[in-house]
Parts: sequence; structure tokens; C-alpha cells
Amino acid sequence: MTETRQAQQPHHSTSDDEIDLLKLIAVLKDHLGLIITITMLAGGLGVAYALLATPIYKADALLQVEEKQSGVPGFEEISEMFAEESSASAEIELIRSRMVLGQVIDRFNMQVMLEPDRLPILGKFGAPAPLEDSRARPLFAGFRDSETFVTIEHFSVPEEWQDEVFTLRAAENGNARLYYEDELVAEGPAGQPVSGMQGRLRLVIGQWQPGSEDLLLMQKDRLAVIENIRENLTVAEKGKDTGILSISYEGPVREKNRKVLDAINEVYLTQNIQRNAAEAENSLEFLNEQLPELKDKLMSSEETLNQYRLKNESVDLTLETQSTLERLVTVDAQLNELKIKESEISSRFTQSHPAYRTLIRQRQSLQQEKAQIEADIKRLPETQQEVLRMMRDVEVNQQIYVGLLNKVQELRIMKASTVGNVRIIDDAMVFPNPVKPKKSLVVIVSILMGAMLGVGYVLLRAMLHRGLQSPEQLEELGIAVYGSVPLSEEQQKQDQKIFKARKRKSEKKYIPLLARTNPADLAVEALRSLRTRLHFAMMEADNNVLMISGPSPEVGKSFISANMGEVLASIGQRVIIIDADMRKGHLHRYFENGQSPGLSDWLSGQVEMEAVIHNGGQEKLDFIPRGQIPPNPSELLMHERFGQLIEKLSGEYDLVLVDTPPILAVTDAAIVGQSVGTSLVVARFGRNSAKEVDVAVGRFEQHGIAIKGVILNCMESLASNEYGYYAYGYGPDHTNS
Repeated sequence: MTETRQAQQPHHSTSDDEIDLLKLIAVLKDHLGLIITITMLAGGLGVAYALLATPIYKADALLQVEEKQSGVPGFEEISEMFAEESSASAEIELIRSRMVLGQVIDRFNMQVMLEPDRLPILGKFGAPAPLEDSRARPLFAGFRDSETFVTIEHFSVPEEWQDEVFTLRAAENGNARLYYEDELVAEGPAGQPVSGMQGRLRLVIGQWQPGSEDLLLMQKDRLAVIENIRENLTVAEKGKDTGILSISYEGPVREKNRKVLDAINEVYLTQNIQRNAAEAENSLEFLNEQLPELKDKLMSSEETLNQYRLKNESVDLTLETQSTLERLVTVDAQLNELKIKESEISSRFTQSHPAYRTLIRQRQSLQQEKAQIEADIKRLPETQQEVLRMMRDVEVNQQIYVGLLNKVQELRIMKASTVGNVRIIDDAMVFPNPVKPKKSLVVIVSILMGAMLGVGYVLLRAMLHRGLQSPEQLEELGIAVYGSVPLSEEQQKQDQKIFKARKRKSEKKYIPLLARTNPADLAVEALRSLRTRLHFAMMEADNNVLMISGPSPEVGKSFISANMGEVLASIGQRVIIIDADMRKGHLHRYFENGQSPGLSDWLSGQVEMEAVIHNGGQEKLDFIPRGQIPPNPSELLMHERFGQLIEKLSGEYDLVLVDTPPILAVTDAAIVGQSVGTSLVVARFGRNSAKEVDVAVGRFEQHGIAIKGVILNCMESLASNEYGYYAYGYGPDHTNS
């Protein structure tokens, strides 16, 4: 194991599975600007929505569902036993049913949609002005503005053509023309039925004042319209078991909401009355069927009695017999009445129902009483028995017949005066202010959602990010960190200029050397602090040649090499920098020079050594550019001429600094490393991961090259890594190695 791998154990205050709250807070602090930006953007969208969204108004009404009083009309004794109260939940579902809402749709022709052919938002610009008086606009199946006034009285198409868009426009003769996908399907004058599609399409136009715009006409699917009403309709019971129903309807047009809600209430009230009247109607029909039969029985029994009296010269009944007759007539009348009642309730209940069982017990009791009376009659003389029987038939039939006539009259009165068990307490009224959107709530929620989104994004990115954040991450792997170079704002500006120049495809001539243009920059100060430690590190080396490499491209190797050379030359050392990246090297741009003649030209024997050495802008600093891009850079580096070059320059200069390609990309750095005494790796803050640096160091070790340490470049001062930040102005004793 080389000295790069330090024998140390990482120290943790908590286990790896625990969440470091302070670290999370620090991460949020580092990205506070991003969080604020996302929050403001979300808040702006919320404000825009609150200002541009269509306001929604609410209409409400109040209904009362009373206890249902009528069971079987005309038979109060039995009806009290099985009179039922309609539950509020059942009435709510009835209001929301297709039966009620379907009648409302038909009343207002709500399946028909008519609107101008415009773009959703941009179409409003340049369109005719809307009417100032909104009350003059048609609420259903119509459209009106300052130019156009068209209403549709009827429009129906085959089921497969529902939800298809038709175009309505005026012909030169004033007729209305209906198109489908630019094909004329119907034409005719307004106010008269117009048909098409072999009579399957019918159109009746009411008002017809076409403008310059085409109109889009559609018959919506009935179930879809019903579902749309249900979505905007709210029905709920106020309190518990109060029978008071609160009903509301929401929509963008105030008057339309009121009319729809009033129509729902009216249809519901009407069907309730009709439902209650239907019970009286059913009983009336049954009694009307029974009356002719009872009348025939009455006439037949009277005729039989009269003939018997004439034949037997009149027979008078004793007082005892007369009393028996009255008792028998009363019992027979009650039995006949129970028979009628049984025929009615048998269609509604089974024989196990309490009301039905009560009726059966009453009938059995009356039959027992009748049997007892008939036993008493059998002890009378035969003539008395016969007269009694005939008179009984007459009186029973007469009593039943008269009773049914009275009940028929009662049912007719009841049917005519039925009011139902529902009443409208409050008619529909519309709230003056819109209920949606709640602007203040929308803005507050959007701001909160934006803040949550910003925080979540920052934390997720931090969780997924594997880039280096502090020197401690490398030291935990046993990799020495020689120094940390902070991110330079001045260099960032220069990089942006270079990036813009590349986008314009205009190659910038050179890159200003930071150590020369701004020697007080923090990054330059960090390099000055690094030179002391580098001096002691190279004292044990075989030669004065320093190689700087990296794990991947764009980590700042050339920046470190060029500025390090400038810093060392400024204190009187003779320094030469070699750009050994013959593939993509660009050190020449730091020294306002061309790329050739350079290293590749010397290695290939095209020029002399003196021709490739250029001055770096000051007396003590020289550099060798990369030269022409060769087809075989690795083979050139393996040539003996490269070793000869290094040996010669090592004797002439205090420091030979070699900038190489990244080790994980190509093997050039491993070849150069065989000829140098000291090797450093540059890793970039936030871009290279600790694992990536570890692999790069391991790759060098596989080739027998000892890496002295790592320079952490572009270090940013963040709250999340303050504890490991480098104190640049205080020398190498304060580094995080």
C-alpha cells in the first residue's frame, strides 16, 4: 500500500442509517435561493390562476321532506299500521336521479352546445365585443354577442353522432347551413325544421342573426350531461333526522345556476305529488272495478226477497230475529271490507308482514262470530230462517255498496287535493360573490406547494448526488488531500465567455491566467498555500518532475497546472509546463500561444527541442504545448525521446510540471507517470465522486505509480461542508488532508 492510502478509520458521530438533521438544514441553506425561486414561481402561477380562472357562483335552496301520512288511502285503520316515512338519503338520491335531472335537461335543451369557432385563449382577441347586459344572453342552447344572435330550439342526431362537432354558418340567401367536416349535411331557413342524414338529423333554429364567425354545434351525450349536473349539484340533510334538505348548484353563470336549481326543485316536487296521487288512483281503480259487481248482487238480492214475500204473503220478523239480522249484517259487512283490504295489501306485503297478520286475525275473529250467529239462526223456524237470509243479503250488499260509493268520492277528493310530502322552503338564490376560486387560499396553497416542491427537489437532488462535498469523504477512504482550491468567481466569468464563444463557433484566442490577472484571488491563495506542502513532498522524490492528472475530463487540471506554474515562477523558481494531453490539451490558450510546434512534433522528430519550448509570459516560466494532434499519442509517449526530454528539462529547471489526460479515459497518464517523481490527482467538487477518485488512484497503483495526494478543485463554501472548509490564508497547516 502506498502512502496515499493512509491507515485511518473514519470517525462517525452517528450511524450511517441515521438522518443528520443538521446536514439536511445546511443543504437547504446552501440552496435557499433555488427554493425561494421555485416558491416565487409557484406563487406567481397561483396568482395568475386566481386572476384568470373563471369565477364559479353558487345557488342554493331549502326543501322540507315531511313524514308521509298516506298508506292505503281510504282505509285509515290499516294504513296507520304500515305508513312509511321516506328517509332523507332516499330523497337525496331521488333528486340526483336520471328521472329528475333528465326532465331538467329536456326543459332547457341542455344537451345542445352552441359556441363560436375560436381558439381557446387567443380567439378572444379581435372577436366581436360581448353584450354589456349579460341578462340578454341566452343561457341555454344559444349564443349572442354584438354581431351574432342564434338560438337552437331543437337539435337531434343519431346516437353515434353525439359529441361530434358540426359547423353552423349562413348561406348567401340567408338560410342556415350545417356542415360536418366541411361536408354539407343540412340546409334550410330559420324557424322551420331542417333534416339531414336520411331524416335522422333534425334541426330547428329559433333566433337567427348570424355574424362573421362560424358557430360550432353539438348534441352532447345525455348521460354525460346528467353526470355534469351531478358534479355541480350538492344535496345534504341539515342536521340529523330533520327532514330539511339543503340543495346547491355551482357554475360560471349566475342566472343559469338559479334556473337549473329552480327547475330541479320543481321537477322533484311535481313527481312527489304525482307519486302520492298515484296511490289514490290505484285504490280508486280497484273500487271502480268492484262497484258494478256489488250493484248487481244488491239488485239480485232485493229481487229475490220481494218475490219470496209475494209468494208467502209477507212475513214479519220478531224483535229477536231482527237483532240477529243486524248482527249478521254487521259481521258480513266487516268481512267484505277486510276482503277488499286484503286484496290491496297482498300486492304490497307478504303474509308474514305484521299488517297482513293483523288482518288475518281480525278475519278469523269475525268468522268465528259469524259461525255463532248462524248457529243461532238454525234454531229459528224455516220460514224465519229463509226471510232472515234474504234480508241479510240485501242489507249487507246495500251497506257495502253505499260504503264503497262514499269511499270512491273520498278518493276522488283526495286525488284532486294531493299536495305531496315535500315543500320548498327557500327558492333558489345566487350568492353575490363567487365561491371559487378562493383567491387568497389559492395563492397561499400555491406558495406552500412551491416551498414544499423546492425543499423536496433540493433534498432529493442532495440524496441522489454522489459528487464530492468535502475532503473528509476522500480521507475516509484513506486518500490524502493535499489542498482545496476554492471556486473562483473571476474564473467562472471567463469560462462563461469561452462557452458563449464556442456557441457562436468563434474560438477565443486565449484564457487569462488568474494568477497573473488577479493574484489576490482565493484560488490563487490556495495554490500558494499548496506550494509549501508540495515542496516537502518532492524532497523525497527521484526527480523534480510533477505530474498532474485527474479521473475524468473538465476537472480543472490545466487550470491548476498553469496557475501553479505561474505561482512558483513568481517566487523565482524556474518552471516549465508540459502539455502531455496530445488529444485535447489546451494549455497553450493560457499563454497566448499556438498549439504547435509542441510535444507531439518533438516526439515524432519533426523539430528540435528548442523549437517546442515557448516563454510563458515571464522570465522564469516556460511551457511546451501539445503540438499537432497525432494518431498515436500513447505510442509517442512510450518513445525514448520523451524520457530524454524529461531528463534534460529536469536538469535545466527547478520544476517540470506535466499536465496529462484523465487516467480513467486513456492510459497516457500511466505512461507519463513512469518518468516523474511526484504525482497528484485533481478532483472537482460536486462532479467527481469519492468512488471515482478511489478508482483513479487504484488505476495508477496498478501501474506502480504512487499518488502523493489529491487536490480538491472548485471547492464551494457551503453550509453543508463548513466544518471541512479550507482556511486559505493560513498555509498548509490548515488544509483538510
